[in-house]
Amino acid sequence: MRFAKALGFVIGFWAVTAAAEPRIVTSFPILQSLTAAIAGGMPDTLAKGGSSPHTYAMRPSDAQALERADVVVWIGPGYEGFLERPLAALAGKARTITLAEAPGVTTRKARAGGVWDSHDHGHGHSHSHAHGKRGADIDGHMFLDPRNAIAFARAIGTALADVDPANADRYRTNATALEARLEALDAEMGALLRPLAGRPFIVFHDSLQYLEARYGLTPAGSITVSPERRPSAQRLQRLRDRIARSGAICVFAEPQFDSGLVRTVVEGTKARTGTLDYVGAEIPPGPELYFTVMRGLAQDLSACLTRD
Repeated sequence: MRFAKALGFVIGFWAVTAAAEPRIVTSFPILQSLTAAIAGGMPDTLAKGGSSPHTYAMRPSDAQALERADVVVWIGPGYEGFLERPLAALAGKARTITLAEAPGVTTRKARAGGVWDSHDHGHGHSHSHAHGKRGADIDGHMFLDPRNAIAFARAIGTALADVDPANADRYRTNATALEARLEALDAEMGALLRPLAGRPFIVFHDSLQYLEARYGLTPAGSITVSPERRPSAQRLQRLRDRIARSGAICVFAEPQFDSGLVRTVVEGTKARTGTLDYVGAEIPPGPELYFTVMRGLAQDLSACLTRD
């Protein structure tokens, strides 16, 4: 009887220990999606529900999640500025995966808002990793290039295997499968987007640089330098002039920001309006979110830029 009880205790202890997988926190749903595909379960995420990582304010529940975290996945301080201090204060024991610094990630310098000439979007500055003390000069929307997402998958898979060696094979297998799906997504998006080259458009803020560079698109400017700063009346007038001169076909809003500025910019022009959701504001969370977001961007760009 004592042996049976002891055996039962050992089996029960092993089951509890085996189930204690790392507690993962991601900064926003795009990274939650990619990490979930590798981890095999849903990590916590912070800037959810369509919140912008640019303007997000931490909640008490977010602080608790960081305190419990074994792994934190984010782009870096140049993108999720809200997270830099809480990471240091609350998640000091966690393994932090800073994806802007992951091997194989290509980064591009942030552009100024307003009107862009051809040299602003045709010859971006690429780097193998983020530079600058805080990465402030780097455009953080690097996840919109599927090749960077592939590098993310490798970095996340490697880190999870290091943190949780008992499940290392699962993480590596899932990361490899995700990489193959991302390769296929890249080819699919190229087929839809590359024919749009030469059709100018204006975005709400400079969020699509990586997508534009990957697929040869023709951006003409952005309404804002950053979403939290309202553009001047002079800049809005320059953008209206730019629409007229460039023949910009569409001006795109974003669902998490006020679309009134878009209506102001297109007033008195022939440009159409559309909406681009690059964070998955209205998409259910999960491993498929990234693929849904990317396909949605391609379809919405194509629909507005090819409409008669």
